[in-house]
Amino acid sequence: MSTPKNKINKVVLAYSGGLDTSIILKWLQDTYDCEVVTFTADIGQGEEVEPARAKAQAMGIKEIYIEDLREEFARDYVFPMFRANTIYEGEYLLGTSIARPLIAKRLVDIAEEVGAQAISHGATGKGNDQVRFELGAYALSPEIQVIAPWREWDLNSRQSLLDYAAEHDIPVEMKRGKKSPYSMDANLLHISYEGDILEDPWNEPEASMWRWSVSPEDAPDEATYLELTYEKGDIVAIDGKAMTAATVMEYLNKVGGENGIGRLDMVENRYVGMKARGCYETPAGTIMIPAHRAIESITIDREVAHLKDELMPRYASLIYNGYWWSPEREMLQVMIDESQQTVNGKVRIKLYKGNVVVVGRASDTDSLFDEAIATFEDDDGAYNQQDAEGFIKLNALRLRTAGRKK
Repeated sequence: MSTPKNKINKVVLAYSGGLDTSIILKWLQDTYDCEVVTFTADIGQGEEVEPARAKAQAMGIKEIYIEDLREEFARDYVFPMFRANTIYEGEYLLGTSIARPLIAKRLVDIAEEVGAQAISHGATGKGNDQVRFELGAYALSPEIQVIAPWREWDLNSRQSLLDYAAEHDIPVEMKRGKKSPYSMDANLLHISYEGDILEDPWNEPEASMWRWSVSPEDAPDEATYLELTYEKGDIVAIDGKAMTAATVMEYLNKVGGENGIGRLDMVENRYVGMKARGCYETPAGTIMIPAHRAIESITIDREVAHLKDELMPRYASLIYNGYWWSPEREMLQVMIDESQQTVNGKVRIKLYKGNVVVVGRASDTDSLFDEAIATFEDDDGAYNQQDAEGFIKLNALRLRTAGRKK
């Protein structure tokens, strides 16, 4: 059901300054006869966001929000997610998914600040993002109204959008050179590619598509070593240099991309019911997951680690499906964060031609690894091997009982 037009005086629009959201801006003004407030976020997409201000001003917008959210995004969303070693369907590091709850939060925060009755976004009716934006908005502001133009208007092709822009004098930038045919989304965690030849899952991605990484074949012939320092499950320094969450990700994206790290081509199951093929570049995340598992391997208890692994797919689905602000995700986060209190120490990794190899891990304060017990040499009585006989027989009791019945 469409939002009642006569009850909306002001709308906060997630605005990039591109063609789609510029058309949405004008469409909101005409269709709802309302004031539009624009919100543009820098979450590390690698493009200037300030030009959006001039575009919004040219279209008569008085209240314009442009914010640098890179640090908040990395610190409060990506890092907490990676404390759980989160991967969706065995491959996807959730680069788009994890950005949506932050954008939803700022949309409703701004709506409250400016007295807007509604928010609006440019997500289509076929994708996951509409679900993520709106579930987040309703969780944080239950009475907010949401306008999703792609579910309301009849501008269902690029040509119809261009015609609308021409009719309403909306400037369309004609970029020089070859324009990418792919639908792309980028932030500090990843860049995604969909559409064009990728719609056929048999087609190999074009080599020219990738933007953040060299191909593994073209990566340096000499390996790159990094030493990551962890405090409570988060990377706080690289090679001894203290870094913020955002600068950690920026650095790892750079060095990872240089070594051919982080490319992914997968078909995923969208929450709205369809399968979709997407390609991703996630250099930092591809480094962070195995490195984090390495420091956990010596600093957390076996059953804690196994329980985390059992719960991770559920946690990943919550994020993918848009439930970051749900009580169940928040409950899981408390447990995950508690497990990280002892995840302190250092991990040494080797990057080489698309591969991330853990080559060392150590913790001066919280390591549970006891060399005296684990050694293949004489352990001087630290472990009584005869104890294993009773352990095995007790655990074999039910198996032997069942075996006798066969």
